[in-house]
Amino acid sequence: MSSPQPLHRSRPSGAQAGFAMAVASMSTVQLGSALTVPLFGQLTALGTAGLRLGWAGLILLVLVRPRRRDFTPSDLLACTVLGAATAGMMVFFMLALAHLPLGTASALEFLGPLAVSLFGPGHGRRIWTAAAAIGVVLLTEPWHGGLDALGVVYALAAAGCWAAYILLTQRVGDRVTGLKGLAVSMPVAGVLGMLIAAPAVSAHVTWPTLWIMLALAALSPVLPFALEFLALRRLTTSAFGTLMSLEPAIALLVGLVVLGQNPGLAPAVGIAFVVAAGIGATRAGTRRPTTPVADTPRHVREAECQVSGAEA
Repeated sequence: MSSPQPLHRSRPSGAQAGFAMAVASMSTVQLGSALTVPLFGQLTALGTAGLRLGWAGLILLVLVRPRRRDFTPSDLLACTVLGAATAGMMVFFMLALAHLPLGTASALEFLGPLAVSLFGPGHGRRIWTAAAAIGVVLLTEPWHGGLDALGVVYALAAAGCWAAYILLTQRVGDRVTGLKGLAVSMPVAGVLGMLIAAPAVSAHVTWPTLWIMLALAALSPVLPFALEFLALRRLTTSAFGTLMSLEPAIALLVGLVVLGQNPGLAPAVGIAFVVAAGIGATRAGTRRPTTPVADTPRHVREAECQVSGAEA
């Protein structure tokens, strides 16, 4: 009698795991935003953004404790630029919200991830990008609000920072092990955010609000950015950029459950478009596993250099 074969649990593919991480990241972002809104009256939008970035940078620096020898000079430069893009993404979006309705500002900011998707590899990708773009427009309904020129500039600046964040996060994640890259970039973002928000923070912060912002920083951006960092190791930048279009749908659901805001017909159709785009992007967006440069044995790197020299 043959012994029973051991049961093997099926493990999710790289794209499926990346999809789950991206959705979890967007959900925590929306929850963090909902819990932060009541503090705008005391700290201002810039003050809350600066404190969240400052606490997030400190949390990651203490928990991960990156070491200088883990980074090459080019890696440190990439982490620094990533930190600047992260700070700009949050700060510019807060400024846009001071001039534009939330739906309009969100639609304009999503041009960043959509641009990353549009210029990704493959012709079929553009079908999902177009579907996501239509969904974002239907979800946010920008035609319901007036456009302010300065607000448009701020929102487009946030979109550019978001696109840079996606590209730089994948580059850093491919070259640096674990969350060490994020533990360098986030303190940079925290310093920049605190410098920008210093006037508002120094004038209105209290000890209770300081500890509240610490908890909110752990919820967002520490948790979602860490999830995005890991997701970008499993998805192409174009697939990730398309998946980010699910965020307006998640925001709509949060508004329905938490705030009792019922979506109209156009947002409901928009959800269908972005979900279809997300499924299509996930099926086409698996990345080959990459070994960070820091994990490659020295003798392997030396052999690769010798082979490259011989081929030259």
